[in-house]
Amino acid sequence: MGGLAITTLSLSHFRSHRTTRLVFDGRPAAIVGPNGAGKTNILEAVSLLSPGRGLRRASAEELARRPESLGWKVSAQVFGIGGAHEIETWAEGQEARQTRIDGKAATQVALGRILRVLWLVPAMDRLWIEAAEGRRRFLDRMVMSFTPDHAEAVLTYEKAMRDRNRLLKDQVQDPHWYTALEARMEEAGRRITANRLATLDRIAGAQQGAETQFPQSELTLVYPEGNPEDLAQALAEGRRRDMAAGRTLAGPHRADLAAVYTAKGVAADQCSTGEQKALLISLILANAHALAADLGHAPVLLLDEVAAHLDAGRRAALYDEICGLGAQALMTGTEPGLFDSLGNRGQSFAVAEEGGVSLVQS
Repeated sequence: MGGLAITTLSLSHFRSHRTTRLVFDGRPAAIVGPNGAGKTNILEAVSLLSPGRGLRRASAEELARRPESLGWKVSAQVFGIGGAHEIETWAEGQEARQTRIDGKAATQVALGRILRVLWLVPAMDRLWIEAAEGRRRFLDRMVMSFTPDHAEAVLTYEKAMRDRNRLLKDQVQDPHWYTALEARMEEAGRRITANRLATLDRIAGAQQGAETQFPQSELTLVYPEGNPEDLAQALAEGRRRDMAAGRTLAGPHRADLAAVYTAKGVAADQCSTGEQKALLISLILANAHALAADLGHAPVLLLDEVAAHLDAGRRAALYDEICGLGAQALMTGTEPGLFDSLGNRGQSFAVAEEGGVSLVQS
């Protein structure tokens, strides 16, 4: 089974890259270089070929190379859903990010209908012990990989909730101001919850059928105050409480993702650092397997410094799974030896920094 793939990637004034062009052949790619050389910036550029703000959640302005601040551009030829496509995304000065697909202006949601990109970065190592917001974001990224339109439901819900919160803070009492907003939140919220539950089912199924050296986990969607069946009614009844708090206290924006290390019956937040990392890798691989089954093509994987935290056996197992899946995985590391067990099954690129500019050699 082949995978979705980036065939060429061009960066212009993006982060530490003044002008960089990489040519990929679809195999996993090891991107090696010292810390600060600009390896992760390459992965971040690829993450912007999918909906959202990328793996660092940076603003468009933050992505521009300093000190020039001329704006930036990422261009790619890809093998995506439906065949070959050209994607361009860029921002000029302080303007908003723009996107073109095959020469035509496009929305970010449209990117998700062409390319599916999953990532794992060091900042996610604290996923199980940080606030619920990070886990919700992680879950919604998984959901969007299966259902790109999920992003529209989330945006609709959040806009209506912001408007409702504004009414609450202004102590508006007239129920007519609330009714339409709460109905919109109900409709979007129902879609959000259904998409999330369907995704957890897909991940569970993929884990059960997997032959892997990485641990399985049981994922559940939990709510601090329960999940009302009729959100519009719950919101209407909770206006006085919400007004006192100055914000909406019920709905899918309050959901949390809970995980249990299946073999040990231990909650993820109680596992060791190494076990938490292994659980994350297992979830990314399960997500990739489920997508490959749905689409007939594996997604693109971005794995930043993932090999450094695995022993030699687990590294070899990871590369075997990626190659067995047929996925294009872009992986960074500080030492070439981290990718020895990948061998000639992958490409390699060396990244160095000279005078504040990232340089790449294949």
